[in-house]
Amino acid sequence: MRAPPSASTGSPRAAGPVTPHPPSAAQLATYRWLAPDASIRELDRSLDPPAGYRRVEVAPGSFGAFLRGLPLRPRGAPVLAHDGRELLAADDPRITAVVELDPGTRDLQQCADTAIRLHAEWLWSRDRPSEIGYHFTSGDLSTWARYAAGDRPKVDGRAVAWSRSAQPSSGHAAFRAYLDQVFTFAGTVSLAREAATIDRADLRVGDVLVLPGGPGHTILILDVAKDDRGRRKALLGQGFMPAQDAHVLASSRNEAWFDLEGDALDTPFWPAPFPWSSLRRLRTANGDTE
Repeated sequence: MRAPPSASTGSPRAAGPVTPHPPSAAQLATYRWLAPDASIRELDRSLDPPAGYRRVEVAPGSFGAFLRGLPLRPRGAPVLAHDGRELLAADDPRITAVVELDPGTRDLQQCADTAIRLHAEWLWSRDRPSEIGYHFTSGDLSTWARYAAGDRPKVDGRAVAWSRSAQPSSGHAAFRAYLDQVFTFAGTVSLAREAATIDRADLRVGDVLVLPGGPGHTILILDVAKDDRGRRKALLGQGFMPAQDAHVLASSRNEAWFDLEGDALDTPFWPAPFPWSSLRRLRTANGDTE
C-alpha cells in the first residue's frame, strides 16, 4: 500500500511534482477509457491535503477510491471543448488540474453528464453491468443492459417508446455510445430527482451538489480531508457548458481544497452558491448508493 501523501499548503500549484507517466496495467483496467500511451499523474499523489488535514478513509473499490485515483493530465494542460477549442488556459486561476477523460465529439457531456460518466465508468470497471442505469428527464430509466441488448428509445416530447432496433453489443465503444444517449436525455433535473438526498454530516467522496434547472449545475466531490477538530475540506470537480474536459476547481483563494464548513459552497464558475440541501448521492440502477 502506498504511504499517505504528505501535508501541503493546499495550493493547486504547491503539491510535490509527480512525473507524468503511461498508465499501469491496473490503471488501464480501472479507468477503461485511458489510452495505453496517455501521459497521466494520479489525483491523490498530485494534490496534497492542506497542512493539518488528512484524507478521510474510503473503502477499496468504492466510487470514492475510484475518484481519488483519477488520472490527471500533466501540468500545463488547458481545458478543451468537445471540438478541440481551448476554453480555459492552463494558468486560469479557477482551475487546479484537468482530468484525462475524453469529453466526446458532441456537445453532450456537460456538468451532470460528467458525474454520470464517472459513476458509470466506475461500475463498468467493477464488472457490475446490470447496475448501470440512469433516468431521463422524462423519468424513464435507461439501463446499459437494455442498450447492450439492442434496445433504443424513440423520444416524442415526454413520451419514450423502446424497440429492439440495433444489434447487440457489449464492448466499451457501445458503452460510450450508451452514455451519449443518456447525456442527450438526462441532466441536472433528472439527476437531482433520482439521486439520494444526503445529510451534510454524512457527506463522502463521490457525492454531488446539484442545482436543477435549464441550465442548472452539478459539482462532484472528488476527495475529502479532515483535521483533528473534524473540520473538512474537499477537492471539487466539474464538467461545464459547452461539453469540455472535466477539471478540478480552485477556490477563490487560488487553492485546490474548498472549505466545507460554511453555510453554502461557493464555486468559481457558477453565480449562485450551492446550499447543503443540494447534496446528493448517485444511485445504481437497482437503487443502491454504493
